[in-house]
Amino acid sequence: MVNRAAKALASLLVLGTIAMGLARDTDRGEKSGTPTYFGSKDSEMPEDPREWRGGRYYDFPDWKVSAELPNDVFTFARLRYNSGTWMGQRAKWMIDYPDSELNFSYRLQQLTSLEVNPKGAIVDIEAEQLRHYPFVYMIEPGDIWITAEEASTLRDYMLNGGFIMVDDFWGHYEWKNFHRALKQIFPDRDFVELELDHPIFHMVFDLEIKPQIPAVGMAMMGREEGITYEWNKPGSETPHYRAILDDKGRICMMICFNTDLGDGWEEEGTDPWYFREFSEKYAYPLGINIVFYALTH
Repeated sequence: MVNRAAKALASLLVLGTIAMGLARDTDRGEKSGTPTYFGSKDSEMPEDPREWRGGRYYDFPDWKVSAELPNDVFTFARLRYNSGTWMGQRAKWMIDYPDSELNFSYRLQQLTSLEVNPKGAIVDIEAEQLRHYPFVYMIEPGDIWITAEEASTLRDYMLNGGFIMVDDFWGHYEWKNFHRALKQIFPDRDFVELELDHPIFHMVFDLEIKPQIPAVGMAMMGREEGITYEWNKPGSETPHYRAILDDKGRICMMICFNTDLGDGWEEEGTDPWYFREFSEKYAYPLGINIVFYALTH
């Protein structure tokens, strides 16, 4: 269940606007600028996600930002870290790339007053890159491994005002591996379970449940039985939203466990039922709430 604010989102989202390649140029003024790219600079990842895989994403919507303050925008920054691979193919930190951030960035600038960078960024665990981005997204950390130096860098980033959103990992095994890295980062801090009355669930949209958002394939397979968890991963039945707090009680790491907001963004145009039940009801409202919390605390 969601309240009227979240239902209003449904009236604004149009299934397939992005996925069907209806490119739009949303000009917020005659003059436009290009945000500076402060992320990783190597040949592995393009600075513009639309150039990924030979430019097959050029049909995604694009828009202009202010020429006077081109860097005064929200940028979706994805964290590159050491991990295994998904089905022997892409590294897990790349799951849902780049559809997820392209879709989410478009919806964020479409539905809110935020100035949003249409391109996004890939950042490494390096202080000079991280310091430019107050919000960083980490996906699929179920077999993450980090060095002591990287743990220190991430800790300093968060305790100096940065925010990391962790998403899309499931079950006892993946939690155990992630928790090991978490204790490297914060050996003297424990996570807290966020209850539904926490402000992060009500920043823009009021959520009445802590949602479990499945990957689209799992959702389709479990549709008739109403199963939204990954039944091949023991301990994935219940969604958890956990957090690390700084000394002022601010969330500096939001841990979305046994749920997958990223697929709700990536797969918004895949199936009308999935879009209605997961993307527009939960993945976008909660994602927008998290960003607004990160930028105002």
